[in-house]
Amino acid sequence: MKLIILDRDGVINKDSDDYVKSVDEWEAIPGSIEAIAKLSKAGYTVAVATNQSGISRGFFDEFELAAMHQKMCNLVEEEGGQISGVFFCPHGPDDDCECRKPKIGLIEQIECEFGTNAEHLPFVGDSSKDLMCAKLAGCTPVLVRTGKGEITLAESSENELDGVSVFNNLKEYVDSLLQATPPQ
Repeated sequence: MKLIILDRDGVINKDSDDYVKSVDEWEAIPGSIEAIAKLSKAGYTVAVATNQSGISRGFFDEFELAAMHQKMCNLVEEEGGQISGVFFCPHGPDDDCECRKPKIGLIEQIECEFGTNAEHLPFVGDSSKDLMCAKLAGCTPVLVRTGKGEITLAESSENELDGVSVFNNLKEYVDSLLQATPPQ
């Protein structure tokens, strides 16, 4: 199975310091939806792993989050692709849960759902939490400059960026990945 894990806010859709709180506020980053569809058409199983502490903070509920995810999945389907699973942590940073990135609980859920090991799988994110989660789970960390990517790049140490590939956006990464791994 060719599986790829994507963060949501800042990778697929535009991020906001005030949180993306509704379907109306959820706006795809140009090229991201098409990139996911390309992955799907190339035989990749696409999973999304996202911290959504806006739920625990009372900014939105799980129904609104489900509507945002449905919009995202519908847009990908309209381009001929599919997101096979969306895994989210609803907890806040002080809840000490196992699913909030940089902990690897979401990755473990993905491994269980798809009956696979995430070791060496690409994990595309825009934050230091994403990179740390990817490394702790044995994934191959990929940083995009969208969302918090530029800040992450500027504030991360050389050690934190060791083994991390950096791309301008998800579309650029997907184009590079698919060019490097021809269809089977």
